[in-house]
Amino acid sequence: MRSNTHKWDEIEYFKLALPHALKEPKVAGVKGGCVACHGPLAFLSGDIPPKKPEEKTRANEGVSCEICHNIIGSTEKEPYNFSYSIDPKGNIKRGPRKDSESPVHKTAFSQFHKSAQLCATCHDEASPYGAWVKSTYREWKKGPYGKKGIICQDCHIHRSPGIAGLGGKKRRDMAHHVFQGAHDPSKLRGAIDIAIYASKEKIKPGEKIVLKAILFNGKAGHKIPTGSTEERQLWLHVKAIDADGKKFHLPVDEKGFPGEEYTITSHKLAYQDIGDIMDISNFKGLSRDGDDIKEGDRIFRMPFFDPKGRMTIAQWNTAKNDLVDYRIGPQEMKIETFTWRIPQNVNPPLRVVATLNYRLLPSSVAKFLGVPDEEIVIFKVNETFLELK
Repeated sequence: MRSNTHKWDEIEYFKLALPHALKEPKVAGVKGGCVACHGPLAFLSGDIPPKKPEEKTRANEGVSCEICHNIIGSTEKEPYNFSYSIDPKGNIKRGPRKDSESPVHKTAFSQFHKSAQLCATCHDEASPYGAWVKSTYREWKKGPYGKKGIICQDCHIHRSPGIAGLGGKKRRDMAHHVFQGAHDPSKLRGAIDIAIYASKEKIKPGEKIVLKAILFNGKAGHKIPTGSTEERQLWLHVKAIDADGKKFHLPVDEKGFPGEEYTITSHKLAYQDIGDIMDISNFKGLSRDGDDIKEGDRIFRMPFFDPKGRMTIAQWNTAKNDLVDYRIGPQEMKIETFTWRIPQNVNPPLRVVATLNYRLLPSSVAKFLGVPDEEIVIFKVNETFLELK
């Protein structure tokens, strides 16, 4: 598991979270709290703060077999904030099967491993200010998948025929511990279905048409994006291309709901608390959504705000995030409208393309903090088009 070795995780902890924890008592707990889920062996051993990944300490094992299969439950009725209870004594490994055998350790059945609560111990988080900054489990529980009993493991643990190890039983549903999620493009591709329609198919320069893009989350049991939503970017870009190859960007129509300005891509400055955390005087902030995204695209997000009311990517420094939640929930449909007066210089036919894009972090933040390009690459979640003649 790479929970402790992604370059962005390393940068976020050692450049932002740890320095902030050492000077601000309100957030002091994140010194160990981050490690509890990203490097639990180091946390349980008292290696706080751990050494950087380049030192190759036990923190680099991330969420290893020894962690998950020694968990016996949670200290919370609804788990969050690394509330796992762990018992490494007796060489007993716990799991969701009643007939497991091993030549090297004892085995025990664990009902907890058959529940979504196992994942909630780290995938739900409240900030030191009491804001829910990760709520994947709670999103799932409130949604249709939670009500049907389809749990996290059903989607995030791939299963196929095989054996777990030498001498193991042959199973039709052997679990591959890959845990694909937000860091894996293949898991998100196609997660949101898109369709696009026009008010008329026959067009001519100078007239007005209305286009509607319909997006549907028919695959994920939680909202998209989920997890570290303070930094995730999911946005819809619509463009028209005429017969000569000329491209026209179509900004989304505003709906008028409170906080909507945070759901339409912008180059306004944000993240000023980075300057406070890193002791940078007169820090004006960074481009909110990155200068490489067209202004006017619809962005699906829940913005986080620091104690001074400024937008932040620091979940531990989040005092409020209840202004607007414009993410796409499980089995939820969103309809985006684009009203466009066709320019006189258009040469029909027109090809209108709607593309849903995703990345893990705004490029402005990544560039400023030195995050490698390969960790924040833009990829297409889904794309569709229609022809107007």
